[in-house]
Amino acid sequence: MARPQVVTREQWLQARRELLAKEKDMTQALDRLSAERRRLPMVRVEKDYRFTGPDGEVALVDLFEGRNQLILQHFMFDPSWEKGCLSCTGMADDLSDGTRAHLAARDTSFAAVSRAPFPKLAAYRQARGWTFPWYSSHGSDFNYDFHVSLDPDVTPNSYNFRDTDELPAAGMAWLVDYVGEQPGISAFLRDGDEIFHTYATYGRGVEVMMHAYRLLDITALGRQEDWEEPKGRLANAHVADPTFTS
Repeated sequence: MARPQVVTREQWLQARRELLAKEKDMTQALDRLSAERRRLPMVRVEKDYRFTGPDGEVALVDLFEGRNQLILQHFMFDPSWEKGCLSCTGMADDLSDGTRAHLAARDTSFAAVSRAPFPKLAAYRQARGWTFPWYSSHGSDFNYDFHVSLDPDVTPNSYNFRDTDELPAAGMAWLVDYVGEQPGISAFLRDGDEIFHTYATYGRGVEVMMHAYRLLDITALGRQEDWEEPKGRLANAHVADPTFTS
C-alpha cells in the first residue's frame, strides 16, 4: 500500500487546511442529511411479529424495553450456520455497554434479530462476551418483510430499496434469484403499543455501526483493503470482509 508523500511542515499545514475546508463542507452536508432523515415519514407496523429470547416468546414492542425508540441490527445468521456473519460480528463487537447506556439516556434501546434459532444465538453471544439483547425471528415473516432474508419462493427479492426489476440495472442481477441472508439496520418509534418503522439502511449503510472503520478512515493507511465491487460480494458476506455493495 502506497504511503503518503513526505513534505515540510509548512506544506503539510497548507494541504491540511485545504482538506479541512472540504471536511467542513462535508460536515454541514451531513448535518443537512441527518435533518432530512429525521423528517422522513414513517410506516405503522401492522403485523404482530413474535420473537424468541431468553425468557421465551416476546413481541416487537418488548424489544423497546419501555423506551420510545429502538435501533435494531438485522444480524446475518442463517438457521443452518453454526456461527454468525463475520461482518455483522464486527459490527456487534463495536457496540459497547457504554454506547448502549448513551442510547438509553436518550430514550433509545438497541437489539439484534436473526433468523437462526435462539439457542444458536445465545451460544454465539456467550462465546463473544456480548451483553446486548439478541432475539430469534425463526419461523416468522420478519426478516423477509424487512428484506434481509431473501428467497424468491417466499416473496420477490428486494434489497437496498431496489425491487426485482431494478436490481439488474444496478449491476445486482445475481440478487434476483438469490437465497440467503443480507445485512441491515432499522429504526423504530413507539407510541404506546403502536410501532412505526422510521428508517432502514442496507449495503454500505450498515457501516454506521463500524466505529473501528470510522477511526481507520482518519489514518494514513485507511482500512487497508483493496476493494472493488465484484459481482456476488454480498452472497459471500458471511465469510468476507465487512464492505458491502452500495
